[in-house]
Amino acid sequence: MSMVGSLRKVARLARRGPVDLSHPARSPLGSTVVNCVIYRDGVRQKAAPSVEESIARIRKRGDGFVWLGLHEPTEAEFVRVAELFGLHPLAVEDAVHAHQRPKVQQYGDVLFAVFKSVAYVEHAELTATSEVVDTGEIMVFAGPDFVVTVRHGRHGSLGSLREGLEENPRQLAKGPAVVLHAIADQVVDDYLTVTYAVQDDIDQVETDVFSPHGSRSADVGRIYQLKRELLELKRAVVPLGRPLHVLTTESMRSVDHEIQAYFRDVADHLARVIEQITDFDALLDSILQAHLAQVTVAQNEDMRKITAWAAIIAVPTMVCGVYGMNFEHMPGLHWRFGYPVALVVIATACLVIHRGFKHNGWL
Repeated sequence: MSMVGSLRKVARLARRGPVDLSHPARSPLGSTVVNCVIYRDGVRQKAAPSVEESIARIRKRGDGFVWLGLHEPTEAEFVRVAELFGLHPLAVEDAVHAHQRPKVQQYGDVLFAVFKSVAYVEHAELTATSEVVDTGEIMVFAGPDFVVTVRHGRHGSLGSLREGLEENPRQLAKGPAVVLHAIADQVVDDYLTVTYAVQDDIDQVETDVFSPHGSRSADVGRIYQLKRELLELKRAVVPLGRPLHVLTTESMRSVDHEIQAYFRDVADHLARVIEQITDFDALLDSILQAHLAQVTVAQNEDMRKITAWAAIIAVPTMVCGVYGMNFEHMPGLHWRFGYPVALVVIATACLVIHRGFKHNGWL
């Protein structure tokens, strides 16, 4: 197996099976500090009593790195972390307030990366108000001897990823850049998972639209909602292309040339996701146009039926209107067979007109 394939396998390993909540890499619920772990030669070390002690141990020996995981820290909570690791104020502001575009920036020896995480929102039935895609953010500070991850949102947990990396100490020993790659790889893999799920919703909408009664049963609101959710997914996915290009082509202190090869693999998968999203968007446009065309055709058919019945009803209306006038001298007014003849004429005329409209497909 190639090195790239090996690292991808490590990054996805834990997502294939059930989550082990008893594993030490898991987050204590409700805590801003998810975890703080020391790694030497890719092996997890005995936990230190504090973040300060963890980084002190690493810098005293001069090998290994610290991985600090945070979940939605406040500005006050993040100040001490920023001072301890020497993080740039602009990057700190982005990490605390979130709502950033995917990007990669180098501040001295520290690389700051922003990834948009996505998750598919399960729903029993797609409606005009269904939430399909939920987005969050993962910020990564990768320095010479530390990795600080800041997660925003209800999903995108890195616990399983940490477990997978710990099962391959040889790869983890390469340093913080491996963690950065694993996070990028997991984020892009989640993009693929979400696009597959969205495709199922699109297939369902397409089936409803092109069913025999598609113009009646399909809801245009569902199509618009799906396009809105697809747009949210697109905003998370497409901007990541430029940061991955930077990580694969430009020389960066925090990422050596060996790790850059791994990022090329991630960039290839991202390109595949972008192509799928573009195709989905075009397909939804076609489905929407087809649905509107069906609605127009159905309305025209209704108008033809209304017009046909109006023409049929016009015959008895005209005859009855004429004979309903109270004139004393009207032909056939006092004729014994006038009434049945009038009924026969009305019925015959209506039947002929009805058959004519039905033959032409108006009824």
